[in-house]
Amino acid sequence: MIEVDDVTVTVEGRNLLENVSAVCLPGTLTALVGPNGAGKSTLLSVIAGDRKGTRGTVMLAGRDVASYSVRDLAQIRSVFPQGSVIRFGYTVEEVVAMGRAFRDLPPEDDQRAVFDAMVASEVDHMAFRNAQTLSGGEQARTTFARVVVQATPIVLLDEPTAALDLRHQEKVLAAARDMARAGATVVAVLHDLNLAAAYADKVVLLENGRVAADGTPWDVLRQDLIETVYRQDVRILEHPVRGCPVVLTT
Repeated sequence: MIEVDDVTVTVEGRNLLENVSAVCLPGTLTALVGPNGAGKSTLLSVIAGDRKGTRGTVMLAGRDVASYSVRDLAQIRSVFPQGSVIRFGYTVEEVVAMGRAFRDLPPEDDQRAVFDAMVASEVDHMAFRNAQTLSGGEQARTTFARVVVQATPIVLLDEPTAALDLRHQEKVLAAARDMARAGATVVAVLHDLNLAAAYADKVVLLENGRVAADGTPWDVLRQDLIETVYRQDVRILEHPVRGCPVVLTT
Protein backbone atom coordinates (compact mmCIF):
# COMPACT_ATOMS: atom_id res chain seq x y z
CA MET A 1 0.00 0.00 0.00
CA ILE A 2 1.03 3.60 -0.65
CA GLU A 3 -0.24 6.31 1.69
CA VAL A 4 0.55 9.94 0.83
CA ASP A 5 -0.41 12.31 3.62
CA ASP A 6 -0.40 16.10 3.25
CA VAL A 7 2.77 16.21 1.14
CA THR A 8 4.14 19.61 0.15
CA VAL A 9 7.29 20.20 -1.91
CA THR A 10 8.59 23.77 -1.95
CA VAL A 11 11.48 24.91 -4.15
CA GLU A 12 12.67 28.54 -4.11
CA GLY A 13 9.45 29.69 -2.55
CA ARG A 14 7.22 27.88 -5.07
CA ASN A 15 5.08 24.90 -4.17
CA LEU A 16 5.56 22.09 -6.68
CA LEU A 17 3.15 20.05 -4.56
CA GLU A 18 0.77 21.44 -1.94
CA ASN A 19 -1.05 19.37 0.69
CA VAL A 20 -1.31 16.29 -1.51
CA SER A 21 -2.91 13.21 0.00
CA ALA A 22 -3.77 9.93 -1.72
CA VAL A 23 -4.01 6.21 -1.03
CA CYS A 24 -3.07 3.52 -3.56
CA LEU A 25 -4.10 -0.03 -2.69
CA PRO A 26 -2.49 -3.36 -3.56
CA GLY A 27 -4.04 -4.95 -6.62
CA THR A 28 -4.77 -1.62 -8.29
CA LEU A 29 -3.31 0.61 -10.99
CA THR A 30 -3.49 4.34 -10.22
CA ALA A 31 -2.93 6.89 -12.99
CA LEU A 32 -1.52 10.32 -12.14
CA VAL A 33 -2.76 12.78 -14.76
CA GLY A 34 -2.77 16.54 -15.24
CA PRO A 35 -1.35 19.29 -17.45
CA ASN A 36 2.35 19.97 -17.84
CA GLY A 37 3.77 21.27 -14.57
CA ALA A 38 0.91 19.90 -12.47
CA GLY A 39 3.31 17.98 -10.21
CA LYS A 40 2.86 14.41 -11.45
CA SER A 41 6.54 13.46 -11.73
CA THR A 42 7.37 15.32 -8.54
CA LEU A 43 4.76 13.31 -6.66
CA LEU A 44 6.03 10.04 -8.10
CA SER A 45 9.62 10.88 -7.10
CA VAL A 46 8.49 11.62 -3.53
CA ILE A 47 6.62 8.31 -3.40
CA ALA A 48 9.73 6.54 -4.71
CA GLY A 49 11.88 8.08 -1.98
CA ASP A 50 14.08 9.80 -4.55
CA ARG A 51 12.96 13.23 -3.40
CA LYS A 52 12.11 14.50 0.07
CA GLY A 53 8.97 16.45 0.72
CA THR A 54 9.14 19.77 2.54
CA ARG A 55 6.21 18.63 4.66
CA GLY A 56 4.06 15.54 5.00
CA THR A 57 4.74 11.80 4.91
CA VAL A 58 4.74 8.91 2.46
CA MET A 59 4.22 5.41 3.79
CA LEU A 60 5.18 2.36 1.75
CA ALA A 61 3.80 -0.90 3.15
CA GLY A 62 3.16 0.79 6.49
CA ARG A 63 6.63 2.31 6.86
CA ASP A 64 7.86 5.83 6.23
CA VAL A 65 9.71 5.88 2.91
CA ALA A 66 12.42 8.04 4.51
CA SER A 67 13.31 5.17 6.85
CA TYR A 68 14.24 2.74 4.07
CA SER A 69 17.84 2.16 3.04
CA VAL A 70 18.63 2.13 -0.68
CA ARG A 71 18.84 -1.66 -0.65
CA ASP A 72 15.57 -1.96 1.26
CA LEU A 73 13.87 0.31 -1.26
CA ALA A 74 15.06 -1.97 -4.06
CA GLN A 75 13.18 -4.83 -2.39
CA ILE A 76 9.88 -3.01 -2.22
CA ARG A 77 9.61 -0.67 -5.20
CA SER A 78 10.78 -0.46 -8.81
CA VAL A 79 10.86 2.74 -10.84
CA PHE A 80 10.53 3.46 -14.55
CA PRO A 81 12.17 6.91 -14.87
CA GLN A 82 10.94 9.67 -17.12
CA GLY A 83 12.75 9.58 -20.45
CA SER A 84 14.19 6.09 -19.85
CA VAL A 85 17.34 6.91 -21.87
CA ILE A 86 20.01 4.23 -21.43
CA ARG A 87 23.38 5.93 -21.03
CA PHE A 88 25.71 2.97 -20.70
CA GLY A 89 26.94 0.49 -23.27
CA TYR A 90 25.57 -2.78 -21.91
CA THR A 91 23.56 -5.28 -23.89
CA VAL A 92 19.78 -5.34 -23.63
CA GLU A 93 19.95 -8.57 -21.65
CA GLU A 94 22.45 -7.06 -19.19
CA VAL A 95 20.28 -3.96 -18.70
CA VAL A 96 17.23 -6.09 -17.95
CA ALA A 97 19.25 -8.31 -15.60
CA MET A 98 20.19 -5.23 -13.54
CA GLY A 99 16.65 -5.35 -12.18
CA ARG A 100 17.65 -8.45 -10.23
CA ALA A 101 20.94 -7.06 -8.92
CA PHE A 102 19.78 -5.79 -5.53
CA ARG A 103 16.77 -8.05 -5.11
CA ASP A 104 16.83 -10.84 -2.55
CA LEU A 105 15.42 -13.39 -4.97
CA PRO A 106 16.57 -16.96 -5.77
CA PRO A 107 19.50 -16.54 -8.19
CA GLU A 108 18.59 -19.77 -9.97
CA ASP A 109 15.43 -18.00 -11.18
CA ASP A 110 17.25 -15.00 -12.64
CA GLN A 111 17.88 -16.29 -16.16
CA ARG A 112 14.27 -17.41 -16.71
CA ALA A 113 12.91 -14.17 -15.21
CA VAL A 114 15.10 -12.02 -17.47
CA PHE A 115 14.13 -14.01 -20.55
CA ASP A 116 10.42 -13.89 -19.74
CA ALA A 117 10.56 -10.12 -19.15
CA MET A 118 12.32 -9.56 -22.48
CA VAL A 119 9.75 -11.67 -24.29
CA ALA A 120 6.87 -9.83 -22.62
CA SER A 121 8.39 -6.47 -23.64
CA GLU A 122 9.26 -7.76 -27.12
CA VAL A 123 12.98 -7.04 -26.83
CA ASP A 124 14.18 -10.66 -26.67
CA HIS A 125 15.31 -10.57 -30.31
CA MET A 126 17.65 -7.68 -29.38
CA ALA A 127 19.09 -9.36 -26.28
CA PHE A 128 22.73 -9.03 -27.37
CA ARG A 129 22.55 -5.59 -28.94
CA ASN A 130 24.24 -2.60 -27.31
CA ALA A 131 21.34 -0.87 -25.58
CA GLN A 132 22.65 2.55 -26.61
CA THR A 133 22.07 1.67 -30.29
CA LEU A 134 18.33 1.18 -29.78
CA SER A 135 15.60 3.62 -30.74
CA GLY A 136 13.85 5.60 -28.02
CA GLY A 137 10.92 3.21 -28.00
CA GLU A 138 13.16 0.15 -27.87
CA GLN A 139 15.07 1.64 -24.94
CA ALA A 140 11.79 2.33 -23.17
CA ARG A 141 10.68 -1.28 -23.62
CA THR A 142 14.07 -2.47 -22.34
CA THR A 143 13.72 -0.27 -19.26
CA PHE A 144 10.20 -1.57 -18.70
CA ALA A 145 11.51 -5.14 -18.86
CA ARG A 146 14.05 -4.20 -16.17
CA VAL A 147 11.17 -2.99 -14.00
CA VAL A 148 9.17 -6.16 -14.61
CA VAL A 149 12.08 -8.44 -13.72
CA GLN A 150 12.59 -6.63 -10.42
CA ALA A 151 9.27 -8.15 -9.28
CA THR A 152 8.54 -5.67 -6.50
CA PRO A 153 5.21 -5.20 -4.68
CA ILE A 154 5.20 -1.49 -5.61
CA VAL A 155 5.74 -0.39 -9.22
CA LEU A 156 6.18 3.29 -10.14
CA LEU A 157 6.07 4.29 -13.81
CA ASP A 158 6.84 7.82 -15.00
CA GLU A 159 5.41 8.28 -18.51
CA PRO A 160 6.10 4.67 -19.55
CA THR A 161 4.27 5.08 -22.88
CA ALA A 162 5.77 8.42 -23.98
CA ALA A 163 8.18 6.95 -26.56
CA LEU A 164 6.06 4.01 -27.64
CA ASP A 165 3.97 3.30 -30.70
CA LEU A 166 0.28 2.41 -30.42
CA ARG A 167 0.79 -1.35 -30.06
CA HIS A 168 3.45 -1.06 -27.39
CA GLN A 169 1.54 1.56 -25.41
CA GLU A 170 -1.24 -0.97 -25.08
CA LYS A 171 1.12 -3.85 -24.28
CA VAL A 172 3.01 -1.94 -21.58
CA LEU A 173 -0.14 -0.78 -19.82
CA ALA A 174 -1.71 -4.22 -20.13
CA ALA A 175 1.42 -5.63 -18.48
CA ALA A 176 1.20 -2.97 -15.76
CA ARG A 177 -2.43 -3.88 -15.14
CA ASP A 178 -1.47 -7.57 -15.00
CA MET A 179 1.11 -6.76 -12.30
CA ALA A 180 -1.63 -5.00 -10.36
CA ARG A 181 -4.00 -7.95 -10.78
CA ALA A 182 -1.25 -10.17 -9.40
CA GLY A 183 -1.21 -8.04 -6.23
CA ALA A 184 1.21 -5.18 -6.89
CA THR A 185 0.45 -1.53 -6.17
CA VAL A 186 1.07 0.21 -9.51
CA VAL A 187 1.21 3.98 -10.03
CA ALA A 188 1.75 5.45 -13.50
CA VAL A 189 2.18 9.03 -14.68
CA LEU A 190 0.25 9.29 -17.94
CA HIS A 191 -0.43 12.15 -20.35
CA ASP A 192 -2.91 10.23 -22.47
CA LEU A 193 -6.24 10.47 -20.68
CA ASN A 194 -7.74 7.72 -22.82
CA LEU A 195 -5.02 5.26 -21.83
CA ALA A 196 -5.60 6.21 -18.20
CA ALA A 197 -9.33 5.64 -18.65
CA ALA A 198 -8.77 2.25 -20.28
CA TYR A 199 -6.31 0.76 -17.80
CA ALA A 200 -6.48 2.56 -14.45
CA ASP A 201 -8.62 1.50 -11.51
CA LYS A 202 -8.20 4.97 -10.04
CA VAL A 203 -7.23 8.36 -11.47
CA VAL A 204 -5.64 11.20 -9.49
CA LEU A 205 -5.99 14.50 -11.35
CA LEU A 206 -3.41 17.12 -10.37
CA GLU A 207 -3.61 20.85 -11.02
CA ASN A 208 -0.90 23.31 -9.98
CA GLY A 209 0.50 20.88 -7.43
CA ARG A 210 -2.83 20.09 -5.79
CA VAL A 211 -5.29 17.21 -6.11
CA ALA A 212 -8.21 18.39 -8.22
CA ALA A 213 -9.99 15.02 -8.20
CA ASP A 214 -9.40 11.44 -7.05
CA GLY A 215 -11.58 8.49 -8.00
CA THR A 216 -12.57 6.06 -10.73
CA PRO A 217 -12.06 7.07 -14.37
CA TRP A 218 -15.77 7.89 -14.66
CA ASP A 219 -15.59 9.99 -11.45
CA VAL A 220 -12.56 12.03 -12.56
CA LEU A 221 -12.62 12.20 -16.35
CA ARG A 222 -15.70 14.39 -16.46
CA GLN A 223 -16.25 17.15 -18.96
CA ASP A 224 -16.44 19.92 -16.35
CA LEU A 225 -13.26 18.83 -14.56
CA ILE A 226 -11.19 18.25 -17.69
CA GLU A 227 -12.23 21.54 -19.26
CA THR A 228 -11.42 23.45 -16.07
CA VAL A 229 -8.04 21.82 -15.39
CA TYR A 230 -6.79 21.56 -18.98
CA ARG A 231 -8.50 24.71 -20.29
CA GLN A 232 -9.62 22.77 -23.34
CA ASP A 233 -13.14 22.03 -24.59
CA VAL A 234 -13.83 18.29 -24.57
CA ARG A 235 -16.63 15.78 -24.87
CA ILE A 236 -16.78 12.53 -22.91
CA LEU A 237 -18.13 9.42 -24.63
CA GLU A 238 -18.28 5.77 -23.62
CA HIS A 239 -15.86 3.40 -25.35
CA PRO A 240 -17.95 0.98 -27.41
CA VAL A 241 -15.89 -2.06 -26.38
CA ARG A 242 -14.15 -1.23 -23.09
CA GLY A 243 -17.01 0.69 -21.50
CA CYS A 244 -14.61 3.31 -20.13
CA PRO A 245 -14.66 7.09 -20.75
CA VAL A 246 -13.22 8.42 -23.99
CA VAL A 247 -12.02 12.04 -23.98
CA LEU A 248 -12.40 13.89 -27.28
CA THR A 249 -11.26 17.44 -27.91
CA THR A 250 -13.64 19.79 -29.71
